[in-house]
Amino acid sequence: MFKKLFGGKAKQKDVTIVAPLTGQVTPLENVPDPVFSQKMMGNGFAIEPTEGQVVSPVEGEVIQLFHTKHAIGLKTDAGVEVLIHIGLETVAMNGEGFEAHVNQGDKVQVGTPLVTFDLNLVKEKAKSTVTPVVITNSDNMESFEMLTNGSVQKGSTPCLKVVAK
Repeated sequence: MFKKLFGGKAKQKDVTIVAPLTGQVTPLENVPDPVFSQKMMGNGFAIEPTEGQVVSPVEGEVIQLFHTKHAIGLKTDAGVEVLIHIGLETVAMNGEGFEAHVNQGDKVQVGTPLVTFDLNLVKEKAKSTVTPVVITNSDNMESFEMLTNGSVQKGSTPCLKVVAK
């Protein structure tokens, strides 16, 4: 009530994470890297991309952009922190084939282009193209609900509903 009276904005507790890439959704447990498959980084899902463009899966702020551009972190107003890690062992590519379209601190909307990458180069040089999408502060979340499986379209297919504590 206080927030309503004085014009404050109440925090949204549930956040829908849409597909940041076009491709096929797969459970994190299927990712061939124990850091992701055992959810050491947090809960989430992965996408096997069919094209090399990553868009924002949420409305929020870019809180981390790795200098190699292979991974990007976002934070929603509800406090949900989303890490998108393009491919596996792509850090070794040292940015080759990756181009960022945002900077740390930028505000983004669902569908804002974040990073483009050369999918064929990633296939050639990395362990895998599978892209984990992880809630890095999963311990602060009340629940996770997968909303889809199979094919997804970047910027539009709802993939995961997260409820913050």
